Amino acid sequence: MVKNTEINLSAIARDLKKAASDAVVIGVGQGTDGPFLLENPLTAKSVEALAESLKVLGITGAADQAVRLPGLPETGSGILVLAGVGKVDAGGRVSGEALRRAAGSAVRQLAGLSSVTLAFPTATVADVAAVAEGAALGAYSFTEFRSSRDGLKDPVADVAIFTDLAGGKDVDAALDRARLLGKSVNATRSLVNQPPSHLYPETFADAAKELSKGLPVKVTVWDEKRLEKEGFGGIMGVGKGSARQPRLVKVEYSPAKATKKIALVGKGITFDTGGISIKPALGMGDMKSDMAGAAVVLNTVLAIAGLGLPVKATAWLCIAENMPSGAASRPADVLTMFGGKTVEVLNTDAEGRLVMADGIVAASQEYPDAIIDVATLTGAQLIALGNRTAGIMGADSVTGPLKAAADRAGELVWPMPLPEELRPSLDSQVADIANIGERHGGMMTAAVFLREFVGKDRNGQTIPWAHIDIAGPSFNNGAPYGYTPKQGTGCTVRTLVAYVEDLLA
Repeated sequence: MVKNTEINLSAIARDLKKAASDAVVIGVGQGTDGPFLLENPLTAKSVEALAESLKVLGITGAADQAVRLPGLPETGSGILVLAGVGKVDAGGRVSGEALRRAAGSAVRQLAGLSSVTLAFPTATVADVAAVAEGAALGAYSFTEFRSSRDGLKDPVADVAIFTDLAGGKDVDAALDRARLLGKSVNATRSLVNQPPSHLYPETFADAAKELSKGLPVKVTVWDEKRLEKEGFGGIMGVGKGSARQPRLVKVEYSPAKATKKIALVGKGITFDTGGISIKPALGMGDMKSDMAGAAVVLNTVLAIAGLGLPVKATAWLCIAENMPSGAASRPADVLTMFGGKTVEVLNTDAEGRLVMADGIVAASQEYPDAIIDVATLTGAQLIALGNRTAGIMGADSVTGPLKAAADRAGELVWPMPLPEELRPSLDSQVADIANIGERHGGMMTAAVFLREFVGKDRNGQTIPWAHIDIAGPSFNNGAPYGYTPKQGTGCTVRTLVAYVEDLLA
């Protein structure tokens, strides 16, 4: 179902002619006095000629600008590409994320070429890593359901990074990590992009097994009979309205020398009609992406396993299809969740928190050091933070490191509070809690609901927990930008991997 390909990444520090590619890319920055060429391997004569021509050619250095020119004899390539990195300060230092986006944008726009050399400034191994990650993320396309290849361009397959640091062990390790991260993020994108006719609970579980092949992980699947028997009332309550019954998938990576233990819980609503509380038709097709959280946690654990990090990491994929039918849950129904807590369903379109609650309880029973859940949970997230910034809520001991990891990974997240006055709005007259409460601040209210299901550790203390709402940034309905394609983005996989790496630092 998901074609999981890897880009070939290498580093070179020699004459460009000896490592000829289809195109050589150099950077252009936006300075206070106009566009200027960033450090590059071209001769002084070529640099001078190009610098004088930038404004005439309409080259501004703006992010996402990639202008193709005829290649220069000294590069051994038929095409020279001037790629914008955006605004650069007086010191000329380009941030890691600006390099990542510029590399990703160039590789994305050069689809159809086989090989590309990226010659951006790389003073440090972190710079090399950023360029490599951008290239791996930019080399993505989703053409699985096209009946013809006419007009389609294959993504760039080979990228060489020109850097004086080539050959070092740290650089080789950075390239390996970038390659694996790109593979994991792109697999997440492809799962999100699957049409609901092909990705539903059973096939999502099958995809998890397929993607896990060759890695030291264990995959366990609960079908509807086992879910019913063991009392997963949230997942069953949401999924029973569909002819395609729900699943819970557990993916475990348990290295012998693990020093930490984390649990990741992901929302996997393969299609969300809203159930009986049905959504408007406009935009409902985007609801194929309502399983992005489960795709994120799956591929994060697989990335952790691929990197061989000494952390026990478990992904819980809470998968259901939310459909209206005679068997569907109704507003005013009461569900008994896994663990025994009861929930009054006041709105069947607030279904994600119901499946997630079951997963959080199950994860708690294994006493992890931390639980992080990821979900396309609320439209309120878009109102609060827009299309590109995820909201993080929960214990400071988790949200702080998550924000730091996101900053290092180059992803946009923002911490939000969990005001105590929101909890009474979730009170129910007939059950322990209702599934909706205060409308204003709905992103935070949903997180307050989830917090009710976080368990205790062996010492009776609440397990450190954080919730990441990716409703906006998980799916791009606009034009591609940087290393981000249209539709599935794969956001927060890199943040979660960086978070785990930071735990070990």
